[in-house]
Amino acid sequence: MIELDVWDDFFTQEWKVSHSNPTGNANNCVNVSSASQLYTGGANKDLESCLDDVRLWLGAHPGHGPLYIKLEIKAGFQATFGMSPAKLDQSISAHLGGLVFKPSDLLDKPGGGQYATLDAAACAGNWPTRQQLAGKVILEVIPGTVEESNPTDSLWTDQEYAGYLRDLHTQGRTSQANVFPSVHNAQAGDPRSRYSDTSLRPWFVVFDGDAATYLNGSIDTGWYDTHHYLLFMTDAQNVPPALDDVNPSTADAQARVTQLAKAHATVASNDWKALPDVQSTVVPRG
Repeated sequence: MIELDVWDDFFTQEWKVSHSNPTGNANNCVNVSSASQLYTGGANKDLESCLDDVRLWLGAHPGHGPLYIKLEIKAGFQATFGMSPAKLDQSISAHLGGLVFKPSDLLDKPGGGQYATLDAAACAGNWPTRQQLAGKVILEVIPGTVEESNPTDSLWTDQEYAGYLRDLHTQGRTSQANVFPSVHNAQAGDPRSRYSDTSLRPWFVVFDGDAATYLNGSIDTGWYDTHHYLLFMTDAQNVPPALDDVNPSTADAQARVTQLAKAHATVASNDWKALPDVQSTVVPRG
């Protein structure tokens, strides 16, 4: 999984990629035209360049398993100023094109027609196999840390994108959406109950939260697996006993990934960039 922290710079109408700079780019994305150039040239480019890098990399690695990309919209969308879910989708379409496995793809029934909602499709087990998803990108979007701490922001990214997706489906334009909205933060029971607008709930089939909370005994993580929902467990290193944030032993890191997979995680998120063999591990879920 790749996580990109995104800021909507409505002054320049750009999606900036940075952990903490809302008006600049601070990342390892480059602006190149071939896969051979990916590890050369100047970094610190915008979201579109990051997506181009993903497209070029996948092109150079045919048959690679699906790539998950988490987009954290740090301060939320600014639709009033042109930085809306629709604009985000336009950027993704322009730079990833047909590589994206979209919400509409999950809705499509193998024999024709569509399921009424993402929840209905997921519960029916309509996800393709990992082999069928080879070379594809699956994107999720979560509210940003700045947005979640802003007392004046009453429409967070998860709700805004889910409402946009619901409305597109009503209009027969679901294929315009490229991203799965994610319910953010671990919670017992069905976390979608937090949404007072019940029409939003069936458009969430992706869940994202702290691994240590999911594994503390208060949450039935099997519920996600039974319903065929995607479950992203973050900060894998913090599950007791805690591991080093960036450089645990290979054996400990491998065991932690296996532990989270057994606890029904789809993705065990971490920052162990020095352990590529662990980062690329695929083990059975549950």
